[in-house]
Amino acid sequence: MLADEFGREVSGVRVSLTDRCNFDCVYCHNEGLGDTRGPMDPQDDEMTADEVVRFLEVVEEFGVEKVKFTGGEPMLRQDLEEIIRRTPDSMEVSMTTNGTFLPGRAEGLVDAGLERVNVSQDAMDPEEFAAVTKSGAYDRVMEGVQAALDAGLDPVKLNMVVFEKTAGYVPEMVEHVAENPGLQLQLIEYMPELTGKAEWAIDIDRVHNWLAEQAVEIEHREMHDRKRYWIGGTADDDGGMVEIVDPVENPTFCANCHRVRVTHDGYLKGCLNRNDDLKSMGEMTRDEIRETFRETVAQRVPFYGEYMVREGDGEWELNDEYVELAD
Repeated sequence: MLADEFGREVSGVRVSLTDRCNFDCVYCHNEGLGDTRGPMDPQDDEMTADEVVRFLEVVEEFGVEKVKFTGGEPMLRQDLEEIIRRTPDSMEVSMTTNGTFLPGRAEGLVDAGLERVNVSQDAMDPEEFAAVTKSGAYDRVMEGVQAALDAGLDPVKLNMVVFEKTAGYVPEMVEHVAENPGLQLQLIEYMPELTGKAEWAIDIDRVHNWLAEQAVEIEHREMHDRKRYWIGGTADDDGGMVEIVDPVENPTFCANCHRVRVTHDGYLKGCLNRNDDLKSMGEMTRDEIRETFRETVAQRVPFYGEYMVREGDGEWELNDEYVELAD
């Protein structure tokens, strides 16, 4: 398994299959790009199934154990089941989706090898959901979550981005997962550096503190230095699990990152927050992929604490030492 100069082994990859999405979430930097009429063959700028599989077969040689398929909305790819079926057997396969295409496809995805799924859900009310996602698909998402559970994707983890427009819905979402076995909740800190509108950010510590007051049990995970809060029960008796993903201005989070990313158009990148470290895998030959993967891992740096550092005034600023990586 390859490791960067900070000792962070790369054990997982996140592969974007498309930047198209049938939602237009107000916090998303892609803003519902592209043709979203429904599942279709890969578009001209998207990796083919062969290219995705070739990449996964190569990184398996380096001990990569997990792959998560993302988008945009990955289920806009008609060949998603084929890609999952052809993913190396040694890899755990998961997916992040908005859930609208899970009805009718969830069972086939499980048969192909899908093991876990995250479904984006930012509110429990159709009108509030529509205000955030610019979509009238609330009922379809709820059907998708149930389809995933019926197909055996248990637990289903609900993703909720926490910012000014959704923070008030957190208690209701927590209650929802606590009352429904098979559901878990992942609260994701809003990242203004990706989307702009810094005024939408909230103090995520307030959410941590509130959950700590509600929790029966609190678990610490090494990965990204995350905390899990068990509400209404414990891990041993199916209590509702709520986890916070809080990367913003968090050196500890970045110091425990073990993933690299692949863009929909075939570029490797060492960090979600950066686009100055993109490396093309060329025409996707295996040797090119090996070389590019080695370079990407070798040049990975924790975004907060190394790439970005705090100055005397407490502000985060670019560390000049790493500017050369963009050249």
